[in-house]
Amino acid sequence: MPKQRITKEMVVDTAFALVRESGPEALTVGAIAARLGCSVQPIYSYCRNMGGLRQEVAARAGEALRADLAASLDPADPFRSTGQAYVRFARREPQLFRLAVLRQRQGIGSWEQLYRQEADPRMAGHIAAQLGIPQAQARQLHLHMLVYTMGLGAIFSCCEPGIGEAEALTQQQAAYEAFLCNARRQAQASGCPPKACAPAHKPEDAIGPGNGPAAAREAASSAGHSRKAKKE
Repeated sequence: MPKQRITKEMVVDTAFALVRESGPEALTVGAIAARLGCSVQPIYSYCRNMGGLRQEVAARAGEALRADLAASLDPADPFRSTGQAYVRFARREPQLFRLAVLRQRQGIGSWEQLYRQEADPRMAGHIAAQLGIPQAQARQLHLHMLVYTMGLGAIFSCCEPGIGEAEALTQQQAAYEAFLCNARRQAQASGCPPKACAPAHKPEDAIGPGNGPAAAREAASSAGHSRKAKKE
């Protein structure tokens, strides 16, 4: 029987599967070769260094996260639905979450720079309109929930046997309500009409951050086009 021809796509697919199952630490040339049933030579012919292969696998992990967010996105309430999707993805795909989110970021020296890189710039306007708070306070609320939900996802992805989803969403909701109360106090101090703090919601109504600019825009656009097509 002729030997199977090893392609670059097979190498990347196998590397992705290894990381998905056992984490980035499992990604070695030997492990890929063993999974493919070949020598290490074909692996080295496509991947001259593991750094390049890790980048390709990380890109795949990012694609998986974006696809999951797009499938979970509610265009009428992207802030809430994206936050839920982050937490659920971290619990369901902990290794991919670690690779896609807990990655090295260049050019980040402040919270403002992190927000600009990770957040959809349109989300603050949506939050302001939905919750009846000024744009500045909506932006701050968005940043707070971005940081909190990324941290919550990180905890989710590193715990065994894992925190229950309902418990995590309850914690996320409690943080949201505290941040929203603070945002409304700030708005009142700046001269805006006072508003009551957020009412309690069910855990499944927890609100989280928007996704990064490109990913969130792609998800919203995809979901919006799908809904428009159905109406037509």
